[in-house]
Amino acid sequence: MTENRFDFEGLSVATYHGGRGAPLMLLHGSGPGASSLGNWRTVLAPLAERFEVFAMDLVGFGKSDRKASEPYFDYALWVRQAQAMLARVPGESVGVIGHSLSGSIALTLASLEPRVSAVMTTGTMGGHFEPVASTRRVWTCPRNRPELVQALSGIIHDASVIDEAYLAAREPVVFAPGYAEYFDTMFQGDHQQYVNAAVLSPDTLAAVRCPVLMLHGRNDIAFPPSNSLDLAAQLPQADVALLGQCSHSVAFERPGTFLALASEFFGAA
Repeated sequence: MTENRFDFEGLSVATYHGGRGAPLMLLHGSGPGASSLGNWRTVLAPLAERFEVFAMDLVGFGKSDRKASEPYFDYALWVRQAQAMLARVPGESVGVIGHSLSGSIALTLASLEPRVSAVMTTGTMGGHFEPVASTRRVWTCPRNRPELVQALSGIIHDASVIDEAYLAAREPVVFAPGYAEYFDTMFQGDHQQYVNAAVLSPDTLAAVRCPVLMLHGRNDIAFPPSNSLDLAAQLPQADVALLGQCSHSVAFERPGTFLALASEFFGAA
């Protein structure tokens, strides 16, 4: 993948691009060390064998700039950022994959942008739920490796996935100077407010006219499968696949299933 950058509202955004084929844009989630590489490392290269892949780090995550002033959790800004990235992707139609918080962002993007031809989500937010201990842990920045492993263990069913390569993709972000304070400020106070900020309205869901495929781990406690099930019931064209022995990190826990379903879904779309 080739790394590049673009300017967005005075902030520098890190982007990743590779492959050939129909355009596909990926949006990562919001946990500790979240980034395009942290989220999609196991599937970027295989996807690029069939699609032209575009990804970026959201503002405040990965290699993208941080906001200079609060609020650091800025759903509207991230939606505008997704629109700015979409404008840089060629083609009349673009597939979008969004994980967790960005599942909600991807669906919002589809409601606003007719060029979005299909959306796939993994462990999506967007519905109503109450944060539990594992949710709160991934929205609190770890200060060392044991704390990072504990937080990640709450969103991964099989802890053996949390190997050196997995940690190496996240630790440079988590332990960057000043990042812990920034991240904790992003998610300060009652975590319910961040769940609520990502809830999709009936009008937004009604405006999503493209096909939608929602993958969710059956064992996802932090961001429960009810999100996908409740949203799918309100979407005109939505399928849901609940994956056994899988928690929140679908692309890492079930990469083969992720790739097979993505190839079939976006190939048909």
